[in-house]
Amino acid sequence: MVDWRTLQQTLQNLEGSSYRNYKRIKGHYECFGFNDEFELLVDYVQGDPFASPSRIRIRLNSESAGFSPQLIAHYENQVAIADYLTRQVANVVLSLRKKRGSGNSGKIEIATPSQAILRRTAIRIDKREIEVRLTVGLPAFGRRIAGIAAAELLCEDIPQIIENSLTYRALEADALMQHIHTFQDAEALRRQLKPNRLVAFVADGACLPRRSGIDKRPLTEGVEPFIAPAAGAVELETPHSGKVRGLGVQAGVTLIVGGGYHGKSTLLRAIEQGIYSHVPGDGREQVVSIPSAVKLRAEDGRSVAGVDISPAINHLPQGRASDNFSTANASGSTSQAAGLVEAVEVGAEAILIDEDTAATNFMIRDCNMQALISKENEPITPFVDKVRQLYDDYGISTVLVMGGSGDYFAVADRVIAMENYRPQIVTQQAKVIARADPNQRNAEGGERFGSIRQRAMLSGSVPAGKRDRIPKIKSRMDALTLGQETIDLQAVEQLVEVHQVRAIGQAILYAQQYYCDGRRSLRQILELVMEDIERNGLDTLAIGLDTENPRISGDLAKFRQFELAAAINRLRTLRVNPIY
Repeated sequence: MVDWRTLQQTLQNLEGSSYRNYKRIKGHYECFGFNDEFELLVDYVQGDPFASPSRIRIRLNSESAGFSPQLIAHYENQVAIADYLTRQVANVVLSLRKKRGSGNSGKIEIATPSQAILRRTAIRIDKREIEVRLTVGLPAFGRRIAGIAAAELLCEDIPQIIENSLTYRALEADALMQHIHTFQDAEALRRQLKPNRLVAFVADGACLPRRSGIDKRPLTEGVEPFIAPAAGAVELETPHSGKVRGLGVQAGVTLIVGGGYHGKSTLLRAIEQGIYSHVPGDGREQVVSIPSAVKLRAEDGRSVAGVDISPAINHLPQGRASDNFSTANASGSTSQAAGLVEAVEVGAEAILIDEDTAATNFMIRDCNMQALISKENEPITPFVDKVRQLYDDYGISTVLVMGGSGDYFAVADRVIAMENYRPQIVTQQAKVIARADPNQRNAEGGERFGSIRQRAMLSGSVPAGKRDRIPKIKSRMDALTLGQETIDLQAVEQLVEVHQVRAIGQAILYAQQYYCDGRRSLRQILELVMEDIERNGLDTLAIGLDTENPRISGDLAKFRQFELAAAINRLRTLRVNPIY
């Protein structure tokens, strides 16, 4: 380790020299700032002021920073504290933002968190130390080093970030404890779902609407708090809020019905995001779902590789097989059938569907259409004839928003009607209506749902980078690019951060490098990858891809195996073999 003052002097001496001379500061420094001693690691130095920013890490002793060993002893506390600190650092960084030269000179950034409390690489905390990962734009004038400004950035701003956001004395203790308690309560609620035969829970007083499609903060004006009807209410226990009353969404087949703009889709969106715990003030802090709930939708044009869609689509024209179905351009119905089977294949235990984003011919075939088009000429078995079997045969629940077809009344276990964002249980009324319908449709689904066949992911499914190097990863919320191959993720609706997308990109490369042997099923591969992450953290992906020079970064966030599977299944280069 080099002394802090040496770094400061080096930067000042580099004033006006070629930008590439910044490479000299890469290394490990022992630093002192304000009242704290810490370490600064400069891991990567950009070669150009317009290139990707430099990466640095800050390490300080947890106890020296004022965090008691009891507070950071438990894993849940560590996740919540790291999430809270990430938000504090982001606020302080924003307040320190200064213009230091041209381009992005002087810019300090941390991976911006969403409304979800997630395990991320931006800040790692354990019993011994806190590690913070930042990116910095090293200051320049044109292509010349602004060394004095760089010394201010690294030797003055960084200690100020530590002092104002990473030490316990600088934090609002009550707000930190509320963050921890909110996370612990949500995790406790989620653990009680399966023992109570629930797939989701929506607490009384929850604020479900969001400000807009791009602003996921809660809508604050003109919003009625969610109140569960007496017929659907359950009470669950939390360590910090005591007993919490709310709507229990039971295992089985649940319909959410109601008129337009009365809150059907809003409720389903809250349930689909209930796989995550949320920050205090989000409005959905006590809206939780089982971790294996998967949102499903139609997706015209996606690729499908070797999926057995025969439970839903069979007897295709021209003798095309549906038990090993592949296409580069799926229709709405085939994409939804493939998505359903793919989710079940990798362990989904609840399927969430909104009719607004579903393929109509996949969802329903009414009695008039049955009379006009015989079953012999219709390869699609509508989901209304499969949803009951999905639960009876495999124990997989479905929560379905349906405002346009009452044919699902007959197969539902529970019907929830939304009126002015307030739920009512109308199951008995719906059943009476279904039994009294003189135009009963004929069930077309047979006696069983059908088999779910596993597939082996073959090596070579992921395109190699230039000169057979590791492909470059580019991530957006709606797309992931590996080398020259772009995966469309617009329909993967349960992702909440671009940092998850980047981590998924690394996980795909990691899976191919270590586990794609042509024998393991896709589910086995995913489980092995997730076990490695659970055991060793998200850094295991970068270390596994390049053991000699891993790209340790702060821009990864925890994802589920279902979103990883969704990205793999949308790879247009994916190659699979069925496992019989």
